[in-house]
Amino acid sequence: MNGLQAYQRVNTQTSIVDADPHKLIQLLYQGAIERINMAKARMQAKDFEAKGKLILKAIDIVAALRGFLDKEKGGELSQRLDALYEYMETALWDANVKNDKAKLDEVSNLLRSVKEGWDGIREEVLAQQLAG
Repeated sequence: MNGLQAYQRVNTQTSIVDADPHKLIQLLYQGAIERINMAKARMQAKDFEAKGKLILKAIDIVAALRGFLDKEKGGELSQRLDALYEYMETALWDANVKNDKAKLDEVSNLLRSVKEGWDGIREEVLAQQLAG
């Protein structure tokens, strides 16, 4: 393992250890987006084995996000997110099988949109805490 990889691994592990639950979800979104971007690069390089591994990691992350949903407390929103995550998992699987860059872009954009909403929730909560 080279120095950069070692640094990234330690930095990631430190971020996870120090993360509150909200931050952990942010890290999962970011991790999925990064894996998809890396998979696109591997696809272009015709390194299909690495592409497949990266897409499978992205699918695992989306499945983890799906597993964190509280369907009892989350109501309709959690049901919609569950359906969206299921769609993302299927789209990622299809992208892997068909080497479909457009599908990877679609899922990456969906993840970014949901992440932006999640990031906004944090900002709103922090603003309320400061005002209260």
